[in-house]
Amino acid sequence: MKRKRAVNKTPPRPEVPHNKVAGGDFLDKLHAYRDLHAHAFFSSLGRLLVKPFTTALTIGVLAISIALAACFYLLVANLEQLTGTIETSNQISLFLKDTVSEAEARKLVQTISKNVEVAEIKLISKDEALAEFKANSGLDTALDALEGNPLPIVLEVLPVPAQTNTAALQKLQQTLQQYPEVDEAQLDMQWLERMQSIIKLAEQATQSISILLGFGVLFITGNTIRLELHNRREEVVIAKLVGATNRFIQRPFLYGGFWIGFLSGVAAWFIVTVIMLLLWRSVENLSLLYEGSFHLRFLEYGESVYLILLSSSLGVIGSWAVLAYQLRQLRPE
Repeated sequence: MKRKRAVNKTPPRPEVPHNKVAGGDFLDKLHAYRDLHAHAFFSSLGRLLVKPFTTALTIGVLAISIALAACFYLLVANLEQLTGTIETSNQISLFLKDTVSEAEARKLVQTISKNVEVAEIKLISKDEALAEFKANSGLDTALDALEGNPLPIVLEVLPVPAQTNTAALQKLQQTLQQYPEVDEAQLDMQWLERMQSIIKLAEQATQSISILLGFGVLFITGNTIRLELHNRREEVVIAKLVGATNRFIQRPFLYGGFWIGFLSGVAAWFIVTVIMLLLWRSVENLSLLYEGSFHLRFLEYGESVYLILLSSSLGVIGSWAVLAYQLRQLRPE
């Protein structure tokens, strides 16, 4: 007797509609692209953390280089701030003629104070000038022997803080000299020119050193990625054999360079901040001797973000330069 064949009662699977575009629609491709980048992003960080000692050495060297450039930048920024706080460096002294009375001098003060390039003006009368000269010179007896007061009325003119350019100060000096009551307008231009020359030299030196240190970051990051590529040579060769493109192979290495630059930038920021904190108390104590006119300048928020972005970019650029050359030379045998 023949057995009846068992009938499979499982319902047939519904047919999945195929996409019109091979490999999925735009949204599917976007999700796949996102997943590939996310995997490369976090896996590259994981590979760095697998070798903590080597990674720490590399990041430490790069952080010191970046911190040196940032310290030079802050040095110049604090020098510029220091020159801005020394108000007497921009002060113009107007020596009035002997025939000018104190009432006429006060009218001249009101006229000059209307100038938008003048921040403040102070009148020193003949008696005040004589008393100050006696206190500083110690020639009380000789001055008392004089029949009159030989010192003129002096107006101390302080330009606006933005008026630090030598040419602009000279122009203001010439404008003040044209008043008929003014006998002489004096400005210590030599001191200003020397200070501005020093600051300009410091800026140029900082730019040169920063460029050299930037190339150092590129070379160190590139060499680190080159060693990583050498250690994963077999993996790269297999990926090429199965049809992987250079862009696909570069992706995790580029993210590795990004992480090296990013972590180095963050470490450099901490180094600079610690150095500034160590100097802060000493600088504040010194500033008190000059009536607290100077305060140590730290990296601002925008400058801190720029520092980290720049170091991350240098890491990516150094990695890309090495990978572009090395992957062309690496061919499956």
